[in-house]
Amino acid sequence: MSADTAAPESAAWWEAVGEGRLLARSCDACGRAHFYPRPICPLCGSAETAWLTCTGEGEIYSFSITRRADPPYCIAYVQLDEGPIMLTHIVDADFDSIRIGQRVSLCMRPGIGGTIVPMFAPYAAR
Repeated sequence: MSADTAAPESAAWWEAVGEGRLLARSCDACGRAHFYPRPICPLCGSAETAWLTCTGEGEIYSFSITRRADPPYCIAYVQLDEGPIMLTHIVDADFDSIRIGQRVSLCMRPGIGGTIVPMFAPYAAR
C-alpha cells in the first residue's frame, strides 16, 4: 500500500507513514483522537475531524504472542500518548519480558509485500 494506491480517506496517512510519521484523526467536536483514521468520529459521530501528528510513543494495552509461527511474533494493542488505541506488532523485544503498561515507541518496518507499516519496540530495545 502507498499513498498512490490508497483510498482517498487514507492517502495522507500512508504518505505520512512513508515519511516515518504516524497520524491519527482528532475530533474538533468531542476533543478526542481516534484510530484508525477516518473522517467521521466513531466516538461522537461528528464530521469535524482533522489530522493529528502523533509522537509515536505509547504503552502496551494488551498483547498476544504467537510462538508456533515461524518466526514467532507479538501482536498488540498500543495506547498512543494522544489517546487512541491501535493494533500493531511489537518488534525487537524479548517476548518473555513484554508486559501490559510497558512503554513503547514507533519504528517503521516492512510488512507483507514490503509495504512499510508502523510497529512498536520497547524503549529498552531502541
